[in-house]
Amino acid sequence: MAKSARAGIRSGFLVAIMHVAPYLIVPEVAWAQGPGTVTGTVSDADGAPLIGAEITHGSTSLRAITDEKGIFRIVNVPVGTGTMNVRRLGFIPSQLAVQVLPGREVAVAVRLMPIAARLEPIVVRGERINYTGRLAGYYQRLERKTTGYFITREQIDRENPRRLKELLRHIPGITEVRGRGRSSGIRMRGRSCSPLVWMDGVPMPAGEVDLDSFSPNTLQGVELYLGSTTAPVRYTYTRDASSCGTILLWSRGPDTDPFYHSPPLSAELERLVASASVFTSDEVDRRAAIDPTHPLELAFPPSLFAGGVKGLVVAEFVIDTTGRVENETIGIVSSTHPLFTAAVRSALAGAVYIPAVKDGQRVRQVVQQPFDFRLARQSKGL
Repeated sequence: MAKSARAGIRSGFLVAIMHVAPYLIVPEVAWAQGPGTVTGTVSDADGAPLIGAEITHGSTSLRAITDEKGIFRIVNVPVGTGTMNVRRLGFIPSQLAVQVLPGREVAVAVRLMPIAARLEPIVVRGERINYTGRLAGYYQRLERKTTGYFITREQIDRENPRRLKELLRHIPGITEVRGRGRSSGIRMRGRSCSPLVWMDGVPMPAGEVDLDSFSPNTLQGVELYLGSTTAPVRYTYTRDASSCGTILLWSRGPDTDPFYHSPPLSAELERLVASASVFTSDEVDRRAAIDPTHPLELAFPPSLFAGGVKGLVVAEFVIDTTGRVENETIGIVSSTHPLFTAAVRSALAGAVYIPAVKDGQRVRQVVQQPFDFRLARQSKGL
């Protein structure tokens, strides 16, 4: 390809503009003087939040990067109508006009269209999991849901309650009772006695337990058994002691929240593409593809399988000339859950691809690889 033609393609890749009509939300706040604020979300064509998209304001130095939820915020934006530029590698950049009023906050929503073809999705089918570790029993019961009521991590994060009792009120037969001072407790099915409470398999002292002393955002899950014989045998004392019901609390920890620092890499990949050391899918003669002789081993996260949660992750990385993933280039374009992200990152360390070819030579290629986590439930009798 001629140098001028290549420059034209790269210019179109990095500078192509698509106008997106934003929606504006001006909250009812007191009029104030000074600059304003622009907040918003950036998503792909399917509405999935885009991570690492760059937002700049006109010719100023104001800049923001979207977080794992596709959200950004820019403060001290000059008053008046200005231009917001939104870009991310692999997507057509967007430019939109935003009117900023003194002291006000403007919200915008932007969707970016993909500019290059993605690889075929890798489908991860959750069929059956042999649960291990401290939460194995909880996950087994959550999957089967034969007795009791369950409050999952996903529900806790979605509702984000201040108090645990706010979640328990959703369960039929649960009522809150007031004690002396500011203390309160719960009763199950109209009983006058307090239920048994267990924390990570350890029984709490008998009597009234202040459930609001447990912060909801520290819990992985909650089980409630309203009858005297419905709780798992391991968590049952005598019939009389369990007649008031049983509550099992399970905490979060390193086994539920693996830590992965994922700095935005899109800008660095753009520099590699611009320098011609890495190519995009539209610049090669044969695109990189997963090697069918080395299927990718990817585990469905146990807690999400047990809770019936499916999801999608789109990863972004460079495949080198040997077909290996350059781990330092792995970034996440979008993800529906951090545990799916962790599973993808772990699997990519051993992934094998067929490298891209250009002008008869193997070359490095940046790719976007979707991972589709689907549920294939077995029968309840397992």
